[in-house]
Order: sequence, then structure tokens, then C-alpha cells
Amino acid sequence: MKKLSFLNKVLLTLNYGIALLLCVAFLAPYISVKTIPFLSIFSLSVPLLVLGNLVFCLYWLLRSNKRFLLSATLLLLGYFLLGSFLQFKFSEEEIRADDLKIMSYNARGFNKNNWSEDNTIGDQIIDFITLENPDIICFQEFSRIRNRQLKKQYKYQFIAPNFEARKSIQAIYSQYPIVSTGEVPFKNTSNITSFADIAYKKDTIRIYNLHLESLKVVPDIDAISNEDSSKLYGRITKSFKKQQEQAQLIKEHRSNISYQTIVCGDFNNNQYSNVYRTVKGNLQDTFDEKGAAYGRTYNFKYYPVRIDFILADDRFQVTAHKNYDIQLSDHFPVMAGLRLRSNK
Repeated sequence: MKKLSFLNKVLLTLNYGIALLLCVAFLAPYISVKTIPFLSIFSLSVPLLVLGNLVFCLYWLLRSNKRFLLSATLLLLGYFLLGSFLQFKFSEEEIRADDLKIMSYNARGFNKNNWSEDNTIGDQIIDFITLENPDIICFQEFSRIRNRQLKKQYKYQFIAPNFEARKSIQAIYSQYPIVSTGEVPFKNTSNITSFADIAYKKDTIRIYNLHLESLKVVPDIDAISNEDSSKLYGRITKSFKKQQEQAQLIKEHRSNISYQTIVCGDFNNNQYSNVYRTVKGNLQDTFDEKGAAYGRTYNFKYYPVRIDFILADDRFQVTAHKNYDIQLSDHFPVMAGLRLRSNK
């Protein structure tokens, strides 16, 4: 093997460092935040670490240097441990009319707190829902003042929590009858998870609408870089620990039902985290099944993040998944097409 130049020695050192960080990130989905809090940070950095190793792999490969095998091996290992963060198809399948269309959308209060100067955003969201016409839609950060408009389109609805609770509002709207409803209570937080049992094609399906603890981070890399790192780390790990508790509560709650189950919502965490893995369990991620490209769902400046999910148990066939690129909130809506399997 040829002797390395000074520049290549520096690059090789960087390669080792990024490879080591990716190895640490491999542990994040499998170890609870409560056990090793700092691993939660690595789960957020997986796309960057994958990209870094891909660049080094190509660099050494172009130079016909066997050192490309380090990053190549890790990328292959990461595919089996973490899954692909990019779906290698670039067009989405259309959702068929006879499939169950379910949407999840953190609507940021329909702009009721004027986060945007555009005071038509709330009406634009209603117009968007009317056009896409999902059979079931789960809203996080809902605004009760929009109920009158949505009731024109949806006969059945469940809004939670009640008026007295000082919690973030959620709503589930359905074209099919809602036969029972409830909440999974979260302590010491403004977040909740609600659920509705819906009569669908002679079956009953359970829909969970999640909104896990927020990281309370401004979605701007410049703003994050200017914040005190110890305070930022402390706040993020505290939020991750709460998410872990909430994820465990949902897992336990879901284990007690026999209905076909769909879990929707804003996880405030990505697909490489232990929080996501705890909630997902043996459910299908509709993006993994039928999504395209990266599928970002949160408008984080310069950095694609997927933190909104639709998960379905294997009694459903996932027929389609769609990510929308409409900037009417800090989140982007997602919708999936599902079909009950006759042999399940």
C-alpha cells in the first residue's frame, strides 16, 4: 500500500473518527435513553454520519485505496442495523380510492398564535384537507376553532383533551363511525396521546394519535450553534427521557388490545432512536414500505428530518405512502394507503 501524503493522513484520521461515531450511533436504537442519555444525540446525527462515511468511501475508492473498505463495511452494517435512510425510488404510488387513506399532520395550531404573518394559513390547511380528502386524519397541535369547518367534511370526530386541561390539543376526524375514544395520560408535560376505535368494513380498528415530548429546539442550525452547548444538551436529553417514558406507556397500552392498530403522529424523534423502536415494535412503517427518497416531515433548515410517522400492524397491507411539501406549518403532512388483509 502506498505511503500516505500528509493530507491523506489527516483525511484518514477524520475517516476513523466519523466511522467510530457511526458505530456509536448503531447502538442508539437498542439502548434506552435512561441508560446512556448521550446516545440520543447520535441518533439525530445518523444522516450526517452516513453521508460522511459515503464521501470517504468514494474518496478512497477513486484513489484505488483499500481503505474504502472501512466505511463501505460500516455502511453495509448500518443498512442491516438501522435500515436505509433513503428509499431508492423517486416517485410515489397513487393511493387508490378503495384503500383506507389515513393522514397525520402537526398543524401548529392552524397559525392561531400567529407564528406566520400569513393570516390565511388556517384556511389554506382546511382547503388542503378538503382537496386530499383522507378517510381519517390525526391532527397534532389542533385548534378547536377549526372544528366547525372540518365537521362539514367529517361526520365523526374526537378532540382531546377537554377544555379544562392545559395540554396541547389533538383531534381525530373520520369518515367512519368512532365507537369509543380515550387518552394515554402523560405526566408533567403538555403533550398527550389520544386514541379512537373506528368501525371499518365490519372490523374495529384502533387509531393512536401521538404527540411525544418536544425537544424545544429552534429549527435553525445557526440558532443552535449560538446556544450554550451544556444547556442545549441538558434540555435535549431531558426531553428524550420523557419521550422514552411516553413511548413505554404507549407500548404497554397497545399490548392490551386485539384490534387492528394504526399509530400516527409527531414523535419529535427520528427513526434511528430507541423511542421510535419502542413505539414501533412489530408495526410496519408505511414510509419504509412504500415511501420515496428521504421523506422529510419537519422543516429543519438545511437538515432533512423524518419525525412524523404512520405505523400499521401486519393485518394491513401498505399500498402507498405520500409525503407532502406544503409549508403551512413547521411540519409536513404524511398520508398512507392501507388495505385490510383478508387472510389475517
